[in-house]
Parts: sequence; C-alpha cells; structure tokens
Amino acid sequence: MQYFSTRNRTQTVSASQAIAQGLAADGGLFVPERFPQVELAELCEKSYPEMAQAILGRYLTEYPAAFLPAVLPAVYGAPFAGKAGCAVPVSEDTWALELWHGPTCAFKDYALQLLPKLLVQAKKNLGRTETTRILVATSGDTGKAALEGFRDVEGTEIAVFYPQDGTSVIQRMQMATQEGKNVAVYAVKGNFDDAQTGVKRVFARASEPDFAAALSAQNVRLSSANSINWGRLVPQIVYYFAAYAQLVRAGTVKLGQPVDFCVPTGNFGDILAGWYAKQMGLPVGMLVCASNRNNVLTDFLSTGTYNARRAFYKTTSPSMDILISSNLERLLYHISGSDTAVAGWMRQLKEAGRYTVDDTTLAALQNSFACGCADDEQVAEEIRMQYQKHHYLCDPHTAVAFRVARLWREKAGRTAPMVVLSTASPFKFPRSVLEALGCAAPANDFDAMHALEAKTGCAAPQSLSVLSDKQERFTERIAPADIRAAALKSCKQ
Repeated sequence: MQYFSTRNRTQTVSASQAIAQGLAADGGLFVPERFPQVELAELCEKSYPEMAQAILGRYLTEYPAAFLPAVLPAVYGAPFAGKAGCAVPVSEDTWALELWHGPTCAFKDYALQLLPKLLVQAKKNLGRTETTRILVATSGDTGKAALEGFRDVEGTEIAVFYPQDGTSVIQRMQMATQEGKNVAVYAVKGNFDDAQTGVKRVFARASEPDFAAALSAQNVRLSSANSINWGRLVPQIVYYFAAYAQLVRAGTVKLGQPVDFCVPTGNFGDILAGWYAKQMGLPVGMLVCASNRNNVLTDFLSTGTYNARRAFYKTTSPSMDILISSNLERLLYHISGSDTAVAGWMRQLKEAGRYTVDDTTLAALQNSFACGCADDEQVAEEIRMQYQKHHYLCDPHTAVAFRVARLWREKAGRTAPMVVLSTASPFKFPRSVLEALGCAAPANDFDAMHALEAKTGCAAPQSLSVLSDKQERFTERIAPADIRAAALKSCKQ
C-alpha cells in the first residue's frame, strides 16, 4: 500500500514513511492509494484486537507479519479494561459507542496507545536510528493521550502545545502532571488554531537550512501525533466496525443493513475514519457531523463555503473549539479526486481564510454527510434530558452529538439505528455536567467531580480522581511565535 500527499499525488511513500514523517513535505496530508475491502460477516465474528489486525494489516502492508498480532492484544486489552469498542443501547433506536474507557478517558486513546508502536516499527522498517521528536497541538484530549502513549518510549521525545485557557481544568491537569523523562508541555497564549498553526509552520520550515541544521546537530527528526498523521487516523476505522458488529449480534440490525453514525468533531479526523470504514464496505447510512457553537463545519457542509475568519467561542465542549479542521483536506481530495483543486483550496484558506468548493464536490459531500450544531444551553439541556429520560450520563461533547442526531433524525424522518460516538468521560468536565443536571457546582473541579459522583452514583475513573494529588510539572506559557524555538528544545527531563 502506497500513500501520497493530498496536494501532489505524483510522489508516493510507504506506510512507514507516512507515519514516521507525519506531514507531507508540501504541507499536504498523506492518503492511501486505495481502500481495501473486507468480508463483513467474517469481520463481525472477531474480537477487537483481531478486527484491528484484519483492518490495519491491509494498510500497513510492509510491516512484518508478526508485528500486529504481537502488539494489538496488549494495546486493546488491559488499558481499556475489556471495554475496547464498547457500544451500549441508550434508547430503542440509539446506541452510544463509548470510546472513553482507555487510560486517559477519551477516544484519542484508541490511536495513541498504538501509534508509538507503529512509529518505532516504522523507523526499524526504514533503518532509521535518530530520535523522533513528536510535536502535538491539542484542544484538550489529544495532548494527554499522546503524552501517555509516548511516555518513555525509546528513541522518541514529545512536546505538546495547548491553548492556555482553552481546556477544562481536568484536561490541563492531565497534561501538566504528566510523568516521563521524554515529555514537555507548553501552554500557548491563544486558542487551539494558534497552537495548531504554529506547529504546522514548524513542519513547513523543517527543511530550511538553519532549522534543518539545528535538528541534525541533535540527531532529531520531527513527526506528529495529531490526526494529520496517518498512524493516528487509521486505528480509528476499527471501532466503527466494532460498533456495527455489536448491533448485529444484539439483533438490532441484520448483516448488511445500514446504520447511521453521529460524531462530535472539530478537526474532522474521527468522522473521516467513519467515511473510510464506509469505503471499505461497512454499511454506513449517513455520517452526521455534530458541531458546537464554533459551527464552521456545519456551515461548510450546508453551503460549500469554508470560512475560518469568524468569531471564535470558548464553549463547554472545548475539544471542539476549532475553526480550521485539518482532516477535511483528506476528504476533499477523495471526493474531488484532484490534488490541484485541494492545493488551491488550502492556499485560499491560508491567504484569505476561506474557500468555496464546486457544486459537484458539495453534492458528493452532502450525499454522505449530514450536519448540525448545538450551543452551550442546548448542550446542557441534552445532558439533563439524557440523564433524566434514559439515565445515561454523558459529557458535553457527546451531548452535542446526541442533540444533533436526535433533531436530524426527526427532521429527516430517519428510521435507521443511530450510533452516537461518546468521545470523553463526563468526569473530565464535572462542573459543566453537574450544572446541566441542575446542581450548583463547586468552584474546584475535583470537588465538582466528587459531587457528580454523589449525584449520579457513577464512579469517576481513577486516573482522573487521583489528579488532584499530583504535582504540576509543566507551567510554562509561550506565545505562538515561540513554538518554533520550543520545537528545537530537547524534551528530555
């Protein structure tokens, strides 16, 4: 299997090169040359690690045959407490795919528990011995998941950049208290897009003589653990198949019957993985893109115009507070089939902050994707309704998806079963959830966590409840312009 840039399909790389490099040299994202097909009935009989092996093996064709069978049972076993890809019924026709049972309590764990192993093996495949310095921009969950995944992995360092006031207190504490001898964490003065743009600029300048020389002197190469890295995206395909298999086994659908999925998304990676699953043969009906008040994706999928120059809002679902959705570029390439068109659109986005796709591309997008958005007040109402009506406790990101899914189904008259991707533990956002349930929330997030436990009878994940006892290691705040200098620093403690 070969990969090429969304902006230039003439230069191909292997999976190992795509994963080790992260971002294409021209600023594009790596995409596979084709979508391998699977035997659905056979796949639905497999355990989660077996399913992951069957799917990932079709994309990582130059990896040793023994690699995936050796690592996947451990990756998707104990770290997920037996709940990898766990889908639970919420109502008669709606299921929640709970993706937060991993070590950092967010869906990012599915990729970031595996990516370090993919990267280490990729370097072996390529015969590389240098240190890989991972740069990560995060709106909340990716940072901790990446830090935990790469902690003390030999031959790697990792630096994480997050918006200083753009995460929940729990998310910030997860990163600021991170253990490990090869990790660094920086609060960026600005929003997520400032952090993400700063990291992308570093990659864009990595080939400049002075910068390249500075990295070479340290025997360091840069890579990424954001979902711009193919190794981040491809593992997420698996849990769509896992959810479908559970609905088949439960008798909710017959094999081959379509299922709709609603995904709360900001950077468009998670929902794109669902589209990839569909291209591989999963009977996906519609993929519903759920946005919060920062509804740039809703507007784009409705009109065909992507306009990032708009007001930016801090919401109760901070991981979705994003105006530049990087993975949309991959979808635009697949839908339009034109690297020239994509390069042009991305250039317009950089220079003018907006672009408009042609009518044919928009029609193709709308054939697979529906969309909707919800503001904070509506999110709170949804959290309260889901708990009171179905006794289901969800976080604000998941509530965005529940509300968008429910209203879209009613408007469209949709009867196919709906799977809502539940992307984070409600205990990551205890104050918001507690207030949505009609309770006064203590000012301290950890006190709010205990109050939420008392209110609902649900136990907070231990990895979150112990954070208050940990010492903060990382408190440095930097301007976006200083990300370049931070990228040149060793992360070794």
